[in-house]
Amino acid sequence: MFNEYSPLKHKIFRIIDNNGKVKNKKWMPQVGEDEIKKAYKEMLFARTADLMTVNYQRQGRIYTYPPNYGQEAISGAVAHVMRDDDWVVPAFRELGTWLAKGVSLKEVFLYYMGNEDASRFEKAKNILPVSVPIASQLPHAVGIGYEIKYHGKKQTVFTFVGDGGTSEGDFHEAVNFAGTWKVPVIFIVQNNQYGISTPTRVQTASDSIAIKSTAYGVAGIQVDGNDFFAMLAAVKKARDYAAEGKGAVLIEAVTYRKGAHTTSDDPTKYRTKEEEEKWDKTDPLKRLKAYMTDAGIFDFDEEKLIEDYKKEIDRQFIEAENHGEYPVSDVFDYQYVEKPQDLKEQQREYEKFLKRKAVAVK
Repeated sequence: MFNEYSPLKHKIFRIIDNNGKVKNKKWMPQVGEDEIKKAYKEMLFARTADLMTVNYQRQGRIYTYPPNYGQEAISGAVAHVMRDDDWVVPAFRELGTWLAKGVSLKEVFLYYMGNEDASRFEKAKNILPVSVPIASQLPHAVGIGYEIKYHGKKQTVFTFVGDGGTSEGDFHEAVNFAGTWKVPVIFIVQNNQYGISTPTRVQTASDSIAIKSTAYGVAGIQVDGNDFFAMLAAVKKARDYAAEGKGAVLIEAVTYRKGAHTTSDDPTKYRTKEEEEKWDKTDPLKRLKAYMTDAGIFDFDEEKLIEDYKKEIDRQFIEAENHGEYPVSDVFDYQYVEKPQDLKEQQREYEKFLKRKAVAVK
């Protein structure tokens, strides 16, 4: 696959078209009907949760939130391929992967409420917390990959970044070391066309993001990120390749962020309605549903399913709202063995602020 679809050949890896028709039978993954249904339902749950979370934010019940809307096939494919002991080093737009790893929606909600109890991940294993500083998580992923290789394990590391993150030095340093050390790390670049408001074409003069893999000596491929089957085949191949000790893989998943960059963003300021309508035809759930309908396996009540999902999502959100206050001391007590004077002063100032705020509310 990596030779046939080398980024140097300027070919994008795709299996189904926008109408769900299989156009690349050679690489169609062997996946059962029940697995396809499960994948669709998981993607649908992630989308429903994502849209509801935006609504919670608009109601003033959580803080800023980065929507995943339109990028569900990427996380859906990783969720299907990754193993229990594989590592996930996330950015902040991989909701489906987090859920598949065992992170609860309650924990997701708590995080965006500003409560760091969310990052304890009570039932999720081998996943790092959300990384907000862009691309800073990628060297961490390479470090984990080095440890895996050093001890001769068969695990892999899945790490994510947006197209904007590839303009950061951390991205280049991480991929460079991954290539040098041949570590089992799979870099998934979610190219959703914009780094906030900056289009990809302004960020790089390269023909693609995937082609950067060639310079660093790692396998690379550009994939239609809204094609679930293409993502599934590419991620599976990447995991096998990495686990066999052949080195890292860079997957550029070409997708589109249908929502805003975050709930603080207004995408109408920098993109057109015509562009959004064009990309809407590539929607990952629509395409997979079209495939399933043609195959005669879309045999469930989607509206009823969504209503059930909404009830569960609401239940976990209310649990998060009733979780309790995050202890102020936890913000300051775990940074250093001995708390430095400037941090003590920051804590005192913050505690004073909270007292003034409490008085003002009364």
